[in-house]
Amino acid sequence: MGKTYGGLDDRLRAFIAAQPVYFVATAPERGGHVNVSPKGYADTFAVLDDTTVAYLDLTGSGVETIAHIRDNGRVTIMFCAFSGPPKILRLYGKGRVVTPSDPDFADLITRFGPHPGVRAVIVVECDRIADSCGFSVPLMEPAEDRNLLNEWAARKDAEQLRRYRMEKNLHSIDGLPALTAAEVEQLAQLR
Repeated sequence: MGKTYGGLDDRLRAFIAAQPVYFVATAPERGGHVNVSPKGYADTFAVLDDTTVAYLDLTGSGVETIAHIRDNGRVTIMFCAFSGPPKILRLYGKGRVVTPSDPDFADLITRFGPHPGVRAVIVVECDRIADSCGFSVPLMEPAEDRNLLNEWAARKDAEQLRRYRMEKNLHSIDGLPALTAAEVEQLAQLR
């Protein structure tokens, strides 16, 4: 039933673009908590080439993905068809965290829609692209995007976001380093 692909062809790219939500999974190298994060907003995911994807990482209460990727690079992104034919697509690979101090940031950020509270761009070099049936995934129709994360970030000024990131985004729940204080200061300049 499942198939492995050498790259993201036009059919897979269309499938990715049609999904209203995707999931990002990471884990620390030595024990600790496995993390799975749902991601929304259609304009926060981009296919860069046949084996490279990126997504916009927005400020939130946790910073597990950044910490885990910096710890070991391992990441899996999963798309599920909640409407239409059943399908699950997983992109396995090695991720890297791109922050404003990285020379790639200015170009990468143009691939996404404008969102307040940008923290980083996560770039994933896929080493395995595989689908599976998705026969047990329920059929659901999205009502609309929840804009609460954007609204939350938009209500904060640069200093409030800086303080929030300093409090919540320097370490993972397992104490792994995530953002550095210098990166938090650079992010404050985006606003």
